[in-house]
Amino acid sequence: MSKAKTNRMLRRIVDAAMMVLLLCLMAYQVTGEAVHEWIGIGMTALVIIHQILNRKWYSALFRGKYNPYRTVTTVLNALLLLCFALTAFSGMSMSGHAVPFLYGMAPVSFARQTHLAMSHWAFVLMGLHLGMHIPAMTAGLKLKDKAKIITACIFTCIGGIGLGLFLKSGIPDYLFFRVPFAFLDYEKAGWLVFLENLLMLLAWACAGFWLSFLCRHIGKSERSSS
Repeated sequence: MSKAKTNRMLRRIVDAAMMVLLLCLMAYQVTGEAVHEWIGIGMTALVIIHQILNRKWYSALFRGKYNPYRTVTTVLNALLLLCFALTAFSGMSMSGHAVPFLYGMAPVSFARQTHLAMSHWAFVLMGLHLGMHIPAMTAGLKLKDKAKIITACIFTCIGGIGLGLFLKSGIPDYLFFRVPFAFLDYEKAGWLVFLENLLMLLAWACAGFWLSFLCRHIGKSERSSS
């Protein structure tokens, strides 16, 4: 196997692992505090590995032409990296299990609300990031036009369900620092928590998919008019 194929496979494994850990991190009421912290440490390690594996992307920054798709993905990547960094920093500032020696790096009240907001922004941006790459990930399937339309409609319906759950859960309040604590249902079955989190993630992946479609359409229009 060539080095390029090996690197591509490693990136996919890391991406898949990050998605799984993200869903686990969002299921705090299922995992509990100690496990949540250790999963957070694992997620931080994977984010660092992900950046190393994608170092060529960084070397290409500010080079070449920035079409709408490349501009949006670059902004998304930068915001996602910032959210990951702030989430990790604020989480470690409150750690009582994984890295207790870092407790108090920032005032706990500040760290708690920052962690709540940034972790949910990371969740939203991760979904958008995933959705932006769906066209490239599914390009090899060679679906007929009718199958593509049906698949897109089903995906959009699932996204609508996820968006409804997202709004019902009160997450917009977390995103905009309106509340200092998360209101979690500890009586809800664990499998249902994971399913709802997955549906909410798919809602933002759906939004990212259509955003990608829009960016590519604008890019084609610009090329045809030039």
